[in-house]
Amino acid sequence: MTPPKALRRHMASPLPPGQFEAARFQRFGLGKFRTMPVPQGAPPQLAIGGDVARSLDIWERLAVLPRHEQVSDFHCVTGWSVRSVRWSGWRFADVHAIIAAVTAMPDAGAETVVFRGSDGYACSLPLADLMAGDVMLADTLDGQPLGLEHGGPLRLVAPAHYGYKSVKHLFGFEYWRDAGPHYRFPKPYPRFMDHPRARVAQEERALLPNWLIRPIYRLFVPGSIKRG
Repeated sequence: MTPPKALRRHMASPLPPGQFEAARFQRFGLGKFRTMPVPQGAPPQLAIGGDVARSLDIWERLAVLPRHEQVSDFHCVTGWSVRSVRWSGWRFADVHAIIAAVTAMPDAGAETVVFRGSDGYACSLPLADLMAGDVMLADTLDGQPLGLEHGGPLRLVAPAHYGYKSVKHLFGFEYWRDAGPHYRFPKPYPRFMDHPRARVAQEERALLPNWLIRPIYRLFVPGSIKRG
């Protein structure tokens, strides 16, 4: 049986520098967030705030946007990658242009976006990076509603960036001119672990040299990811 075209393309392409192919795609995260319980039962929401003219919840407005499906590789900062993950949801560029820019109206110069999850995790990315066509807010994985183990009911997916930037259990995001007073990498983890962009192709793992940080990160990879 011949694999689908998208799958053949990913099988043929080399992995980025410093990555190895994982045996399976399982829940993974920094320390306490790996097993952090997620609040359940509350109505879903997607709030916009920060340096905006108007803060609001846009969850129900997502339904007016075109849906998209994509197949992309997922790269963890600790060194493992999963090939050909099939996501479906809404492109962030559409969320920004069609909803946020019109209703919330971010201030000029608010070029850093902070994403927040209901498990207490948060991360940021430059707005310019989020405009890439493969950055999405995903609510399905492999054709099924996104489960809690992979960040349901909604998560960010940014394939060009290491996975820790793709915030799970997403309930809101904020536009900031200067995110410094409003965001820091979640405690107790040191700030140097959070690169402002964390692009996979450039091996932007942390604010430390790769020869030092890569072997340290490898120590945190569970054997189940390597063995399957």
